[in-house]
This record gives sequence, C-alpha cells and structure tokens, in this order.
Amino acid sequence: MIEQPIMVKTCDIREESPDVKTFFFSKGSLRFEPGQFVMVWLPLLDEKPFAVSYLQNDVAGISVLRRGIFTQSLHDMKIGGTFGIRGPYGRGFDLQPGACAVGGGIGMASLATLADRLSDITILQGARTASGIIYQNRFRGMKVCTDDGSLGLLGTVADLLQEQLKSRTFQKVYACGPEKMLYKVVELCNRYGVGCEASLERYMKCGFGVCGQCDCSGQRVCLDGPVFTSAELSVMEDFGKMEITKAGERVIHK
Repeated sequence: MIEQPIMVKTCDIREESPDVKTFFFSKGSLRFEPGQFVMVWLPLLDEKPFAVSYLQNDVAGISVLRRGIFTQSLHDMKIGGTFGIRGPYGRGFDLQPGACAVGGGIGMASLATLADRLSDITILQGARTASGIIYQNRFRGMKVCTDDGSLGLLGTVADLLQEQLKSRTFQKVYACGPEKMLYKVVELCNRYGVGCEASLERYMKCGFGVCGQCDCSGQRVCLDGPVFTSAELSVMEDFGKMEITKAGERVIHK
C-alpha cells in the first residue's frame, strides 16, 4: 500500500461511453483485490476515490465518469499525462463461483475485475439511458436494462435481478451502484435467501478512516468497507436512508 501519492503516467485511454473514460497506468509492485479503490490526486486541484476497474498483467485502470471539475480535468488528459495515486484501500469482495454481479451506472467499475476473475458469472447492468451502459464489448454476455427502455429491458437493474432470482440459483450476488439500488438488491437477496456483498458509494475524503466523512452507522466505508455483506448492511440503520454530505451534513436519501 502507498500512503503518499506517487505520480503515474497514463499509458492508454479507452472511451467506455460518451461520459466514461478508462485511464490505464503501470501498477508496478502494487497489488489490488477486486472491490478495492485508490485515491487519485491531481496537483493543485483535489483528490478523489476511484475503483480499480482493470487489472491486466502489469497495467491497472480506473474508469472515470465525467460529472464535475475534477473528472473533467481527467477527461481532458492525453496519453502521457500524469496523476497521483495512493492505496489501494478498503475491503474487497470475497470471490465465489456461480455468482451474479449487479452494477448500476458507474458502479459497474467496482465489479469489473471481479467479473474478469470469475468465469461462471452472470452480469447485470442498469443505467438511465443506453449511453450510460459501459463495458459492452468487454462483457459480451452481459444483460442490460435502462430506465427509458433505450437498451435492453425497460426498468431498473433490481427488476432485472428479480427476474433472474425467480428462475435461477446463485451462490452469491455482488452489487455496486446508487445506494437506493443497493438497498433494493439486498432486500431481494434476503427475500430469496441468497448471500449478497455490496460496495457502498459514499463521499470519501481521506481514504483510510480518519475523517469520518464516509460514515454509515458507525462503519467507515473507506476502511471497514467499501464492501459489506447483506448481514452487515441489515443492521446499519443509515444504509439506504441517510448519508453525510461533503459539507458534513447528515441528509436523508431522496
């Protein structure tokens, strides 16, 4: 693990969708487990957490959704551009065969290396529109859905999962995406008696459990998670209901 940022050079860039790009860099001696994340630093700007979405021999990658000044700056970067990384941080997934991966939007990035490692896995992905679906060429058998019906099933990825659970048995369900989606996925898994691990997306500032910005019912998502089991989530009262904003305010999920 790296506690101070090291500068890495972008060796390749791949456009995954109109608003998502993957930036590849040499991982050197770093070792990543599926579900872990790194803190990415742009000097004089800010530092943000990103899931490690690719692991290929000596190269790693992060997939970045453009949605603000920081991510726009990354999207403007060219091959050969540099950024700082530290980590990896967090608890990753416990891999089991015969599983199902459920991704919502950019949350699919946290599940991607897991899907690469498990040959016997069903992959489900949902987004608002067709332009939000990523990794279509990477995961050819992936089942997709969109809120507007522009690609795949009309509906949410929780709807898609429910259809699968009605007719199939999975050893485990892995999920990452908006917290309201994760709440529904965990509910479905509990209903059908399937074990579930979900990676939470909370605002993170330090990445190693000091600032408390990513707290969820006393659990520090960056340190105790980001991956939690359905049993753990079931006793976390804030899960799916409340979070801490960048300003430090506790707000109820809409």
